Amino acid sequence: MAEPHSRLVVMGRVLGPFGVKGWVKIQTFTERPDSLAQYPAWWVRVGQSWREIELEESERHGERFVARMRGVVDRDEAARLSGAQIAIRRDALPEAGEGEIYREDLLGLKVVNLAGEELGRVKEIFENGAHDILRVAWTGGERLLPYIPSVVSGIDLECGEIRVDWGADW
Repeated sequence: MAEPHSRLVVMGRVLGPFGVKGWVKIQTFTERPDSLAQYPAWWVRVGQSWREIELEESERHGERFVARMRGVVDRDEAARLSGAQIAIRRDALPEAGEGEIYREDLLGLKVVNLAGEELGRVKEIFENGAHDILRVAWTGGERLLPYIPSVVSGIDLECGEIRVDWGADW
């Protein structure tokens, strides 16, 4: 299977089959549940492999979004996609609006505290229920920092840096 040529932004996941004709229920990580419908092809990760799949049809179903992808023709094939991540190539996404940022753009940024101490680089961003968490890798291991305004004081994409109010020994 082909691997993407640019970075991917995970935008949702397959919850499970919807009906018997290959449709799947989608959980989107976007403001509008049906915003993934504007992209004609998705990168879908099942296990450790990504593959590009064309979107055949989609529709809003109440508060949910359902879709049928090319080659997925029955409930069994749809069920095999349960839990799969859905991503869009970063270069296919529109520019972030004023005051907005894609999570993907934070990966690899240097994290520096207000005292100027480098705390490491962002390895991952994940949700813990209350808010997002930055997993920051450094030579001594990793740090988990809450991605909240009282901790993150600034992001400078041009300099590749996130400024945080966080002690190096915390």
